[in-house]
Amino acid sequence: MSQKEIEQLFNQLDTSVQLLQKELDVSYLEALSETGENILANKQPHQIDGLPSDETVGKLTQLYQDIKLDSMESEEIRKAIQLALLKGSKMDVLQPNHQMTPDAIGFIFNYLIEKLISEKDKTIRLLDPAVGMGNLLSTVYNGLLSKSISVEAEGIDNDDLLITLASVNTVMQRQSVTLTHQDAIQDLLIDPVDVIVSDLPVGYYPLDEKASKFKTAAKNGHSYAHHLFIEQSLYYLKNGGFGIFLVPAQLFETDETPALLKMIQEEAFLQGMLNLPNELFKTKNSRKSILLIQKKGDNAKQAKQVLLAQIPDFKNQKAMLQFMKEVDSWKKENI
Repeated sequence: MSQKEIEQLFNQLDTSVQLLQKELDVSYLEALSETGENILANKQPHQIDGLPSDETVGKLTQLYQDIKLDSMESEEIRKAIQLALLKGSKMDVLQPNHQMTPDAIGFIFNYLIEKLISEKDKTIRLLDPAVGMGNLLSTVYNGLLSKSISVEAEGIDNDDLLITLASVNTVMQRQSVTLTHQDAIQDLLIDPVDVIVSDLPVGYYPLDEKASKFKTAAKNGHSYAHHLFIEQSLYYLKNGGFGIFLVPAQLFETDETPALLKMIQEEAFLQGMLNLPNELFKTKNSRKSILLIQKKGDNAKQAKQVLLAQIPDFKNQKAMLQFMKEVDSWKKENI
């Protein structure tokens, strides 16, 4: 992977974003969305009512002509876009549910998928029902392709800016991803998938009437959105398919835990809960874990021993190798 090409593309994106920000008086991520769409529209800057100015259009056109996506690997493009998304997230001060999922977590997701799917699977259907800017989905996508597994992927998000950024992100990487702008708690026009991956939005879901149709709905007040997402995801998994979710570390320590556990026991098998390194999080309450569940059916069975583990510091290579060995042994004995 060429660090020089990654930095060059980031600088080109960053320069064009700053030009658009100045002219259009928009946020960094809005300008990044605009410049990404311009690049994908035959590198032609979009102009409405004289904005941006002809002078800026000229500068943007020259910038865009120097961008050579065809000569870059998908992962190089993703890395460059990620740098722009990270800068935008800091500058625009995004709320926690809109923050981008770090690469290290995406790589753990990838590793788990590789271990869990059948060696016969040469094509896999993926879904992220809270796709956000698309970094987690595109990280997993590229990782599976690198293992010669072809991927069909879908992503859903109800935020129009985030779904546009996800579209720019995946199309620039030449990924086969279908994106839908909608509330994922509604009925979805999606065929069942093999694996669902998601960094779930944490908090309360505001529409009580919709939530009331779910087994994980709260008896009083608003329901937890992340509980509803887990339940909804199970309905769109193939029998025996896996759901891999980034969830609060305290997922099973709330008053709503009994309903969540009951739903999982009825629909699926709880196969694992992996705690992420504490160093990744500023406070105890912000810590996250990876939940691993498998939908019932198609010879799926409850693991004799649920995979409970503490993922070591990602920088500790020896400990990470030991962790991977433990997961490998667990898979052979249980799945």
